[in-house]
Amino acid sequence: MADPHPTGEGAVTVLVVDDAPATRYIVGSWLRRDGFQVVEAATGGEALALVRSLPIDLVVLDVGLPDMTGFEVCEQIKTDPALGMPVVHLSATSVEGRDRAHGLDRGADAYLTDPVEPAELVATVNSVLRYYRARTHAEELARQQTALTTATITMNRAEDADMLVAAVAVGAADMAAGFATALIAAPDQRLRQATVAAPGAAPVITSLDPAVLALLLAHFDAAPQDGPLRPVPAAVAEVLDAAAETSWALLSRSRPGQSPVCVVVHGRLAPPTRLVDGLQQLAGAAAMAADAQRVHIEEHDLALTLQRSFLPERFGTLPGLRAAVRYLPAVQHAEIGGDFYEIVQLPDGRVLVAIGDVAGHSIHAATIMLELRHALRAYAIDGHGPAQILRRLERVLRHYHRREYATLCLLLIDAAAGALSVAVAGHPPPLLVGAGEARYAPVTGPMLGVGLEHPAETVLALADVRTVVLVTDGMLEDRPTDIDAAMERLRTWPTLRADPEDVCDDLLANFGRNRADDIALLVLRLEPPV
Repeated sequence: MADPHPTGEGAVTVLVVDDAPATRYIVGSWLRRDGFQVVEAATGGEALALVRSLPIDLVVLDVGLPDMTGFEVCEQIKTDPALGMPVVHLSATSVEGRDRAHGLDRGADAYLTDPVEPAELVATVNSVLRYYRARTHAEELARQQTALTTATITMNRAEDADMLVAAVAVGAADMAAGFATALIAAPDQRLRQATVAAPGAAPVITSLDPAVLALLLAHFDAAPQDGPLRPVPAAVAEVLDAAAETSWALLSRSRPGQSPVCVVVHGRLAPPTRLVDGLQQLAGAAAMAADAQRVHIEEHDLALTLQRSFLPERFGTLPGLRAAVRYLPAVQHAEIGGDFYEIVQLPDGRVLVAIGDVAGHSIHAATIMLELRHALRAYAIDGHGPAQILRRLERVLRHYHRREYATLCLLLIDAAAGALSVAVAGHPPPLLVGAGEARYAPVTGPMLGVGLEHPAETVLALADVRTVVLVTDGMLEDRPTDIDAAMERLRTWPTLRADPEDVCDDLLANFGRNRADDIALLVLRLEPPV
């Protein structure tokens, strides 16, 4: 007996189409004897209706039918994306070579002429099925691998837990070609769920009780020998709004002790092995991405804590001044940066204000930042003005760190004399806000570290200045926006005359989102004498 199950996937259903009842009976009996399930049709229209309504695996099709030719029936089957099952022509009248060629050109997978030996018919059906199923499996595997690759790239680009869990659910839905859910514990311990109803549908993200993940873990731990894929317990299925008997889950974690990633596929019997293997790879990649995201957040928080420990938060009582400061790290970097600010109250009542940026993100950049801060404070206490301080810092940087660069803006405020002295080294100039239009101080100068001469400071009258805004370039540099346009947007921002603390919060909310570089911000309010 020939193998009736050439792919090992259960009984195969064959549609026999012939207008002669005797031929249908004979061919059907041969196929049934070898284990095939057989459905019969007498016309082309009846055959097309059956292939669209029943799970037909293969069609044995006569060429001469009463309502249309078998060639036309075959062509309609092959051009319908929902069908495309293999077709074997069997004809007692169209037996010439040109007939065979025409049938194969119109899409048939094989062409037999009657009379035919039963063994030849069954062997041809099995051969066509083996080829067809092998090709289908290869195409399905390629589709799943493409979905897996796309999901992995998206997961590795995810900036937070919501983006990550959405990428996992979309990938699972694409791979399973159906309804899928993903569960991931966010770094703040919230359990985030993303559900995708079908391939191409938008993910719906919600929060769940972390106990749901604990229930799944207990379910898997209760029978570790049962393999990676398990039916979803009824209690969990109810929370996921799914049927327990048709929902299947698998868990993956990057290392012991870490919260797992859970992938669930719904609405089907147990997925085939090749899909389970692909979903395991998806869950494993998701677990690694979640772990990397947690590590990045931890390192980012550590760097932020360290950076802020280097920067003063309070400056004591400043005569005639109120100051507010902020530091915001870049979203992409977990390392400490070189942005800084400083306010030094001098013995004679004047106040030196500084804001700067050492190039790079590293402990080395932060160390140079600290050296420059301490040096400028010492030079200021010694009575040097802004331009003199810049020239001395240039020598310090060139002597100790010849390949490093920094930008700096210095202001010396003399409230008693009503004067403001400004010098910059490659840094955005201070924004001066008064009763009229805000304006940038007309100062320029080369950055520190390039070995160029620094010009004398510019002295401005304080009469019309009420607020001074100092920023590092992280607030102004945005790739889609020209830096000049960003500076103009800042200059005309409507809240610059508010309280310094409110100005800082408003500027960070509107200029500081998702920046690629660190931001230091210092806002001064000059209070008129009482």
